Amino acid sequence: MTLLETIGIAAVTLHALLSAIYKSMQAFYARKASGSQPRSKDIDPAALPSVDIIVPCFNEDPAILSACLSSLAGQDYGGKLRIYMVDDGSCNREAILPVHDFYTSDPRFEFLLLSKNVGKRKAQIAAIERSCGDLILNVDSDTSIASDVVTLLVEKMRDSDVGAAMGQLKASNRDKNLLTRLIDMEYWLACNDERAAQARFGAVMCCCGPCAMYRRSALLLLLDQYQTQLYRGKPSDFGEDRHLTILMLSAGFRTEYVPEAIAKTVVPDRMGSYLRQQLRWARSTFRDTLLALPLLPSHNRFLTLDAIHQNIGPLLLAVSSATGITQFILTATVPGWTIIIIASMTMVRCSVAAYRSRQIRFLAFSLHTLINLFMLIPLKGFALLTLSNSDWLSRGSTTDGPAIAESNAASNEAEIVASASPFGGGTSWRFRR
Repeated sequence: MTLLETIGIAAVTLHALLSAIYKSMQAFYARKASGSQPRSKDIDPAALPSVDIIVPCFNEDPAILSACLSSLAGQDYGGKLRIYMVDDGSCNREAILPVHDFYTSDPRFEFLLLSKNVGKRKAQIAAIERSCGDLILNVDSDTSIASDVVTLLVEKMRDSDVGAAMGQLKASNRDKNLLTRLIDMEYWLACNDERAAQARFGAVMCCCGPCAMYRRSALLLLLDQYQTQLYRGKPSDFGEDRHLTILMLSAGFRTEYVPEAIAKTVVPDRMGSYLRQQLRWARSTFRDTLLALPLLPSHNRFLTLDAIHQNIGPLLLAVSSATGITQFILTATVPGWTIIIIASMTMVRCSVAAYRSRQIRFLAFSLHTLINLFMLIPLKGFALLTLSNSDWLSRGSTTDGPAIAESNAASNEAEIVASASPFGGGTSWRFRR
């Protein structure tokens, strides 16, 4: 046996052992956390907390935005509800005017128009500073939520120790092609395995941006840190959901997952878009992992195991894959042990997911292993080497590092001025220096 084979076998065996322990504990805790959500029946609407829904929007497709706003207008929540749609300097503003028009007669809606693209985080803050609800629900402009989502998340937030709660994400365009089907299954696993297990200890590590509710009093305490996040002296403007979640946990609040609160979001339907999204997420995960490390000793040991698996697991898999490929190229021999272990782990994971979800389609998620091995793992390596890059890589955003820095410097002095609404009612709000 060559040194190359020995390294490959050792790496894949360690990965298998780590995954077996982690996945077994994860399945146990996820099962424990997946009970039905209790709901209040006879609560006076006046006693319910007020909720502000914030929808940042940049170059969104009008039909998708319309579906999003329609789902918000259809919420069955009994308390006070306000909806703030923030247009972050969209280039297609004329195309979405009819969508705005449709809701201007609804007193719950208010539209904030930013004169230039400043990024999702600052768009959120513009609405946060304008609104006053007890709870804040962030909904992405390409996401539609079920009619009971606000009610379900508010129920979870009744515990004053909870600073944030997220719903379950699904792909609204799941049936478009094979990639969207795989991503939908990936979301199910991320929510009902990873988040559900973390929620067992009140420490969901990332309340996903498409549907996440925050306690205003907690958010205001963290707003300065959230707004001025830096990495190596440069503004860090993506991964806002993970960063805000870590800040909540650092401040001593619990973060929760509500599987019954269903949100359907548009996922990438092309491999290039998917990989760009994953690159952005990988960078933000690596950046915030260091911030999260001091939190681990104060939580259950499972969360430490979770962090080890999330970061060391891909490294072991990368080593085993690289040595296997190198062995095949140099010696023309097949790394049989590596292939058997990876294939076995894949089938066990997919079978367990099919059983837990009661959906046989999860057996097809084994195809995602090929994407993971040959695309996502190398991409994570590239992300680690380019952590200083803060480009969003999507939707043609023109906001780069220096521009964000200017916006940071100017935002404290920005004047919000009211102007006549171009939509026939209410007030539009613009930032003016």
